[in-house]
Amino acid sequence: MVFSSTIFLFLFLPAVLGGYLLMPTLRWKNLWLLAASLFFYAWGELHYVLVLLVSIACNATLGRRIDRAAGGRRRAWLWLAVGINLLLLGYYKYAGFLAQNIAALMTALGMQGGPSADVHLPLGISFFTFQAISYVVDIYRRRVPAQQSVLEVGLYIALFPQLIAGPIVRYEDIAAQLTHRAMTLAGFSHGARRFIVGLAKKVLIANVLGQCADEIFAHPSAGLDPALAWLGIACYTLQIYFDFSGYSDMAIGLGRMFGFRFPENFDHPYLSQSVREFWRRWHMSLSRWFRDYLYIPLGGSRHGALRTHANLLAVFLLCGLWHGAAWNFAVWGLYHGAFLVAERGAVGRFVARLPAAARHAYLVLVVMIGWVFFRAEDLSTAIDYLGAMAGFAPRRSDGYVLLYLDRETLLALLAGIVLVCVPRLTTIGDDARDGNTVLRAAPAVLRDIALTGALGLSMIYVSAQSYNPFIYFRF
Repeated sequence: MVFSSTIFLFLFLPAVLGGYLLMPTLRWKNLWLLAASLFFYAWGELHYVLVLLVSIACNATLGRRIDRAAGGRRRAWLWLAVGINLLLLGYYKYAGFLAQNIAALMTALGMQGGPSADVHLPLGISFFTFQAISYVVDIYRRRVPAQQSVLEVGLYIALFPQLIAGPIVRYEDIAAQLTHRAMTLAGFSHGARRFIVGLAKKVLIANVLGQCADEIFAHPSAGLDPALAWLGIACYTLQIYFDFSGYSDMAIGLGRMFGFRFPENFDHPYLSQSVREFWRRWHMSLSRWFRDYLYIPLGGSRHGALRTHANLLAVFLLCGLWHGAAWNFAVWGLYHGAFLVAERGAVGRFVARLPAAARHAYLVLVVMIGWVFFRAEDLSTAIDYLGAMAGFAPRRSDGYVLLYLDRETLLALLAGIVLVCVPRLTTIGDDARDGNTVLRAAPAVLRDIALTGALGLSMIYVSAQSYNPFIYFRF
């Protein structure tokens, strides 16, 4: 069940909001939200909701054990908790990948047979596993006390707005909100506006551009001329941003409607002027997770340049594999890690001396090339597609690209570029620091008319179109 589906918009969400308002106390409201969240997950993963329940039970129990223990026993409980979380993630996400590569190696060595594993990937397991790990690690570090109620731990891990696609919320960010929060008219209104903006991003831009990108990437790379190959990756570059940032907007908006404040997940990353800046703006909750729970524990930048570079490459290799159990994702992670290493040296100094426009063009080019590895089905397909972008594949007619640029795609492409370049057009601000945003500074009537129009148009698209993918479901 995706947020941009008719079932969610017209049935699930109204029912959950109505039931939430009828609950007499906050504890009953939390119980209602947990039940709704488990139903939400079971709708798409009926046979794997047990995995989510096991995660909740193990982390609630072991979190209390870590909190009460001392010395070596405390560390042992932590390793057990982290090990169980990684075991769940490793089995469901990487067993098939590992078996496939072992079988390929055995075949290359002339050996028969080899292991096989066809394991289904439960929705959102990467997200709720990382949240669970941050919970037990922060208890170990004495940043937060263990939650004594399984209900509250379950709600933290399974809360449906951010369950399957983030943002990755740390327990310390919402610990107080689990037991003390209120649904206010101002907060609900802000959340609803934020949700509408995210829905419009997803439905009106990401879905439209996604269809074009899918059609182009479905072509054999040998038959793509450079213009068509660049159009495909341009559409995907905008699709993945508006899809994921739109979903994050909807998640943050939904949380706000129920009284929760989730951390921001995107800060207009395509306006960056270096890869290092890009990763401070893109999927920020994941970047901070890797920084605090992997990069810094590995030593960060405290042990010299060589160790720092190795740490960066290791972290981004794992970041790539977190996104997908395939070699093209590993290469995508190493590709970004290599640029982060290079920007700490001569490349960074050279880029810093360039005009702002050139720095921005450099970042966009680097990111677009990287997205080829991310979007392609496998590594060899990615390499062939890059060859088509470079003009190495046989060219077709010059007008072939125009077959894909129908009016709807062209409008979505232009709208995406404008909204990327002028981010204040889609920024919802309710704090003093956000007071210069267009949607806040504009007269309330005009703002509400614009949002109502966006909602109505999005509803028409949701009702009329069957194409409604969500890229990050596979993570």
